[in-house]
Amino acid sequence: MAKKGEIPYPMFETRRATGGWLITYRLFSISLFIGIFSIWLYRFSHLFNIHGGVEEEEDDDGEKSWVVWVGSLAAELFFGLYWLLTQALRWNPVFRQTFKHRLSQRYEHSLPGVDVFVCTADPDKEPPMMVMNTVLSVMAYDYPSDKLSVYLSDDAASEITFYALLETRSFAKKWLPFCKRFHMEPRSPSAHLDGLCLPTSSDHDDDSIWIQELAAIKKLYDDMERRIEDATKSGQVPRDVRSMHKGFSQWDAYSSRRDHDTILKILLHTKDSLNSKDADGSVMPTLVYLAREKRSQYHHHFKAGAMNSLIRVSSKISNGKIILNVDCDMASNSSESVRDALCFFMDEEKGHEIAFVQFPQNFVGVTKNDLYANHVQVFNKLEAHGSDGCGGSLYIGTGSFHRRDILCGRKFSDQHNAINDWNNDDDDQLIMEESLQKQEQESKPLASCTYEQNTLWGSERGLIYGCAVEDVMTGLSIHSKGWRSVYCNPERKAFLGAPLTTLGQVLVQQKRWAEGDFQILVSKYSPPWHAYGKLSVGLQMVYCNYCFWAPKSLPILYYCIVPSLCLLKGIPLFPKISSPWFIPFAYVILAGNTSSLVEFLSCGGTVQGWWNEQRMWLYKRTSSFFFAFVESILKLLGFPLASGFAITTKVAEQDASQRYEKEIMEFGGSSPMFTLLATLAMLNLFCFLGVSMDALISEDGFIRVLEKMILQIMLCGVLVLINVPIYEGLFFRKDKGGLPTSVAIKSTIFASSACVLFKGMNFIT
Repeated sequence: MAKKGEIPYPMFETRRATGGWLITYRLFSISLFIGIFSIWLYRFSHLFNIHGGVEEEEDDDGEKSWVVWVGSLAAELFFGLYWLLTQALRWNPVFRQTFKHRLSQRYEHSLPGVDVFVCTADPDKEPPMMVMNTVLSVMAYDYPSDKLSVYLSDDAASEITFYALLETRSFAKKWLPFCKRFHMEPRSPSAHLDGLCLPTSSDHDDDSIWIQELAAIKKLYDDMERRIEDATKSGQVPRDVRSMHKGFSQWDAYSSRRDHDTILKILLHTKDSLNSKDADGSVMPTLVYLAREKRSQYHHHFKAGAMNSLIRVSSKISNGKIILNVDCDMASNSSESVRDALCFFMDEEKGHEIAFVQFPQNFVGVTKNDLYANHVQVFNKLEAHGSDGCGGSLYIGTGSFHRRDILCGRKFSDQHNAINDWNNDDDDQLIMEESLQKQEQESKPLASCTYEQNTLWGSERGLIYGCAVEDVMTGLSIHSKGWRSVYCNPERKAFLGAPLTTLGQVLVQQKRWAEGDFQILVSKYSPPWHAYGKLSVGLQMVYCNYCFWAPKSLPILYYCIVPSLCLLKGIPLFPKISSPWFIPFAYVILAGNTSSLVEFLSCGGTVQGWWNEQRMWLYKRTSSFFFAFVESILKLLGFPLASGFAITTKVAEQDASQRYEKEIMEFGGSSPMFTLLATLAMLNLFCFLGVSMDALISEDGFIRVLEKMILQIMLCGVLVLINVPIYEGLFFRKDKGGLPTSVAIKSTIFASSACVLFKGMNFIT
């Protein structure tokens, strides 16, 4: 301990990227910007002097190509400006390291209460057994159990989920002491027992004890899993269980998922002397089930509404100073994550200004080459550190530790009083003489549909409403009030989730994110305007980087369509290879992609993984982002499309899982986004074949055509290569994961019609 008046050693260290790597990158980025600026200069200088599209040619058609030329200029201006925004994520990354032993030395006996929120919304798409593994993993944190509370929010109000939680409570009495006795990592039963991991350390000399206890706990887990899965398949809770537990009576007035009373049950609590102890006699964490009230006439605000109900209900039951929220498929992978987070909050020098600590999303079971770019390795290992260096990590909705009072609207204070309010013995007793039943009854109104009416909930308190990405908007609001956040990415991953295993799941999820980010851009929380003067310029750029996802689809679609179509008319949009202007185009293309590849490889990826990421980069931006943009604009104009909060399924058919393991792209159905992707793929294929045939029979000769339009041909060729999985899905796949015949017919008709129409459009050429 530090002496009185001395500044104690910090509980976390911040290292800024320095040295040759950072200097090299900054010099490289400057050179790349010079190349981008040269491209802009080229477009502007040739804007009103277009002959042959680029330079003096004897092609009358070229004299009218200014329309597509202006489109190219607009697209390249957007690309360049957007690239500038991304530099905020790379220019000044910081890396954090915690010192948990200092936390234990100073505050082990005055640690704050921690409330963990686990949210689920659909037992069909989010299997109860998966949810229970997440619950068990956070119940087993290396943290005083009497200061740990776990809340499960079930927005489907499913009896099966409640039954699964009852089974989990019983299993936890054996699982928690087993984890602590053998220092198990990870502490999610499925991750551990399926992998038959060895303990990280052991206090015994005879491994036979470990083997015997492992066999016993695995049998208990298998039995629990069988019972829960049987109930899930049948859709019914066993009669004997239902009659024995009075908690099921709360479903007597249940009508549907959108019409039911608040269902609240405290399953474990320190005041319950019969059920609150584990097999070793130790106190277990508080465990609570909540299904907030829902009525069709009231908007329930999706996950944000569920979180706000949890915040209020937990304030009555446990009132932990720290709140952790995790998605139901994001199981804890490290028992020390709570202590890592507290190293930031309880640091005497800087902890008072930190509102939340964000851990990255990581996934288990991702294929070697990451077919759908689930790992987001560059974001986790580079860009998120860059955001932290600009003043704060974004709140990404899971793996996030928050101060309760700040999340509830406490105004920023620059005073060093962070530690004075951690010891909350008086606040957290909450009239301990009350019965659990009375606590339940008094807490239920806090989760009612009408509680938030004429209050600040959803605007100044809790998570912000009115946006599909309530997490990002809430984080922006917190940052705008002066608070900071930090990004913690320890060597051992804090959370591991289930990856998406079909293209449809990925596109639906990305559409929701892009739509939500665009909603922020046009809302009162817009980073360029609302946050001006409240955030650092760098952090404003970070938020804008994501808010422009949806509009970015327009220039990308332009580049995927117009340059290829122009090949059919012989209209060059880029300088020919002998022109000095060719150099900046070639440099930006080559250097930009090389930099991207080096970043990806340095973050642990493979070359094939990088190529897969480029494919997904294109697919998301030409389908998910475009549909998000269109729907957002229609909504702004007063023509909202009927669409709800889309929950991405966490289960896959066995055949689809096998194809995913073999890295075969899964389509498996028809959707407007698949039709658009297939149309773009067919259009580029037709254009590439068309220009190849024209070049072979051209009077100018093949070499002459290449010299004049090499960049366009290369762009079209790359688009054809990147769309190989779509061609396979359209014409060669016979399994259920391919694209339907209807998509093949529609995309072929649309693409061929576009080629024919463009070929005959004299007003464009």
